[in-house]
Amino acid sequence: MTTLTAGAILLALMLLLLAGGVWIAMTLAICGWVGQAFLTSSEPGLNLFSAFWESNASWELAALPLFIWMGEILFRTKLSEEMFRGLAPWLNRVPGRLFHTTILGCGIFGSVSGSSAATCATIAKVSLPELKRRGYDERIAMGSLATAGTLGILIPPSITMVVYAVAADASIIRIFLAGFLPGLLLMALFSGYIGWWSLRHRDRMPPPEPTTTLVDKLKLSRNLLPCAALIVFVCWSLVAGWATATECAAYGVVGALALAAWSGSLSWPSLRDSLAGAARTSCMIMFILAGAAFLTKTMAFTGIPRELAEWVDSLHLSPYALIATLVAVYLVLGTALDGISMIVLTAAVVMPMIQKAGFDLVWFGIFVILLVEIAEVTPPVGFNLFVLQNMTGQDSNRIARAALPFFGCLVACIVLITVFPAIVTIVPDLLMGQAR
Repeated sequence: MTTLTAGAILLALMLLLLAGGVWIAMTLAICGWVGQAFLTSSEPGLNLFSAFWESNASWELAALPLFIWMGEILFRTKLSEEMFRGLAPWLNRVPGRLFHTTILGCGIFGSVSGSSAATCATIAKVSLPELKRRGYDERIAMGSLATAGTLGILIPPSITMVVYAVAADASIIRIFLAGFLPGLLLMALFSGYIGWWSLRHRDRMPPPEPTTTLVDKLKLSRNLLPCAALIVFVCWSLVAGWATATECAAYGVVGALALAAWSGSLSWPSLRDSLAGAARTSCMIMFILAGAAFLTKTMAFTGIPRELAEWVDSLHLSPYALIATLVAVYLVLGTALDGISMIVLTAAVVMPMIQKAGFDLVWFGIFVILLVEIAEVTPPVGFNLFVLQNMTGQDSNRIARAALPFFGCLVACIVLITVFPAIVTIVPDLLMGQAR
C-alpha cells in the first residue's frame, strides 16, 4: 500500500468518525490505532501509552490549567463584567466596539501563555458570555476568538517558536523578536475586518452605549484597572525574566483570587464552580492533545510528512514556487497534525531546501508559524475549533465557517510578509545586528 493511499484511508476514517458524533479525542486515538495496527508494523498499544504520557507529562503544560482557572475566576466572580464596563465607554465610537476586546485580549494574553489553546479557552471564557449578554453577534465573536487565539504561538514567547529554532538550528532570540511586528499586523487585520463588518451590518450590532463625558469615562475605568493591572503584572513578570510561563500562570491565579476577594465577589460557591470549570476544560484539552500525539506517532511511522517533503524537493522549483508548494503541503498536513509535529516531522527535508533557495531561516520560521496558525482553524483537526466547540456546544464546522473571514486575514498576513519580508526581519536586525 502506498503512503498516499494510507493517508487517504486515515483521513476518510477520521471524517466518518467525526460525522458519527464520536468524541474528538477518541476519533484521533482510533485513527492512530487503526493506522499503526493495519498500515505499519509498529505496536499500537505501547505507542498509545507512551503518546498519552508524553503529551501530558510536561512542566510547560502545567500553565494551561492555571491560565484556564484564572479565566474561570475572572468570569465567575464578575471581574470580567467590570472590565467590560470599563472598556465600553472608550470603544463606543470605534466601529465594532467591544468586538475588539477579543483581539486585544488574545494578543495580550497570548504573549503571556505562549499557547494557542490556553489563549483561546481563557479569553473565550471571559468574553463570550459578556458579548452575548450585551447583544453582540455570536458568529463574529466565535470566529474572531478561533483565529485570534492563535496569536498565542505568534507573539513571543512561544513553545512552537522554540521547537522551530531547535529544528532549524536558528537563534531563538531572533525568532522571538521577529514575531512582534507580524503579530501586531495580524491583530490590525483582524480588527480591521471587524470594523468593516460592523459598518456593513449596523442592524446586527447592539445599540451604542450611552454617551459619557470624559470624567464619567475615567470613573468607569476604575472597573478596568484591577484586571488590567493583573494582566500587566503577569506579562511583565515573564518579559523581565522574573518567572517562567507556568509561574506566571500561578501568579495570575493568585492575583485573580486576590482581586475577587478585594471586590467582595469571591465566595465558596464561585470558587468551587471555577475549579470545576477549569478541571473540565483542562481535561478536555489534554485529552485532545493526547489523541493528537498518538495520531502524530502514526503519521511518523507511515512516513506521510517525510514523503510529501521529499516529493516537493524532487520538483526542483523556483524560490517562490517552492514557497507556494510548501504552503499547500503544510495546509494538507495541518488537517491531521498539530503545529509542532508538522515542524518536527518535515524539518530535516524542508530546511535544506529553504537554505538552498536563499530564504532567511528566521523569516521562514514566522512563515511556518503563520501556516501552523491556519492549521489551528482548519477542519477536521483544527484544535481551536475543538476548544470552542466544547466550550460553546456549537458544531466545529459552524465555528470554522464563522472563522472563514479571519482565515482570510491570516492568508493576507502570509502574503504581506512574503512580499515585504522586512516586516519579519527588521526588528531582529535592528536590535541584534546582521549576525545570524
